[in-house]
Amino acid sequence: MKKIQGGVTVAKGFKAAGLHSGIKKVKPDMALIATTTPAKVAGQFTTNLVQAAPLKVCQEHLKVSDQFSAIIINSGNANACTGQQGLQDAKKMASIVAQNLNCKTEEVLVASTGVIGVNLPMDKIASGIEKIVPKLSGDGGKDAAEAIMTTDTFSKEYAVKFELDGKEVRLGGIAKGSGMIHPNMATMLAFITTDAAISTNLLRQALSSAVAKSFNMITVDGDTSTNDTVLLLANGEANNKEITEENSDFAKFSEALLQVTTELAKAIAKDGEGATKFVEVQVVGASTDEVASKVALSIAGSNLVKTALFGEDANWGRIICAAGYSGADFDPDKVKIYLGDLQVGDYGRGIDFSEEQAKEILSNSEIILKVDLQSGSSQATAWTCDLTFDYIKINASYRT
Repeated sequence: MKKIQGGVTVAKGFKAAGLHSGIKKVKPDMALIATTTPAKVAGQFTTNLVQAAPLKVCQEHLKVSDQFSAIIINSGNANACTGQQGLQDAKKMASIVAQNLNCKTEEVLVASTGVIGVNLPMDKIASGIEKIVPKLSGDGGKDAAEAIMTTDTFSKEYAVKFELDGKEVRLGGIAKGSGMIHPNMATMLAFITTDAAISTNLLRQALSSAVAKSFNMITVDGDTSTNDTVLLLANGEANNKEITEENSDFAKFSEALLQVTTELAKAIAKDGEGATKFVEVQVVGASTDEVASKVALSIAGSNLVKTALFGEDANWGRIICAAGYSGADFDPDKVKIYLGDLQVGDYGRGIDFSEEQAKEILSNSEIILKVDLQSGSSQATAWTCDLTFDYIKINASYRT
């Protein structure tokens, strides 16, 4: 497997575009991803009870269609909490794209991100779609990645190539996310494309597994939004023998997908609103995978841990405290805690360590926290960032 440059247009048959339609004042705010060969799709959506109109339309289309031609995305307006009008607008977006691409409305998926509770400016949306379709190209992935951003400080793309059945297969994705980031599902939008031939059932199985280990293992602020969406399209243009069972080819595909989703997830955590530090929380020696995941996410989600990291304070007590309220079953008297390579806690108790070395470790822009539960062989990794003054500044005026 090899990392390659690009995102959603690295796979054969996929084109994309991004532009400014007028939803935002200046920045790009509309993206379109399309495939020349109708694709199979897998999707994962927010578990928030309050769900935006585009999610409802996507889920409806996934029930009635087994092939898809495009995804239309807008930023700057979430089309959430907009009632019946919001549903009509989301359906209209799909309909206009379908008319321009000569496909069925049910073959178009819709996603939105931005301010909640405001109706879409459909005149600008319609005009934008008319303009973006002719812009579709194999070089448009970067523009699409930029157009889906909200408070993101950088666009997020990642792609790999690998071999299945003697054929080169490509898989790449784009994502947006910076604030309102928390598991189940991680708060973000992500769109992934591949030219692999694979059955719909296995495509969905692979995506569910990858999301659980990547997007559901990041947290920035503990908030899960109304618009979380991950969509994976597979158009089969690599011409490999279709994967229909859990064999070695399925394992290779799943590994490639997990690599892409993990790197996109880590990029989201790095870009946490106001963040100055990217943090990897490693939990090892757990009795089960569930215990390891619970502890890792609890530590990653602790505001007290995150503020200590911002202040470069080696307050390891906050780490073991967060592990303790995770709901996971472990013996606190066995726990070892490390900041990078520096051990700061042993068998649940404090030990002498160099404050200067701890300060040096915590001054880095990337930090590893390691917790050894010494109770088994299971492990899990979560990703987060520090919590800073700028997070408050950004979110105090997000709407205005």
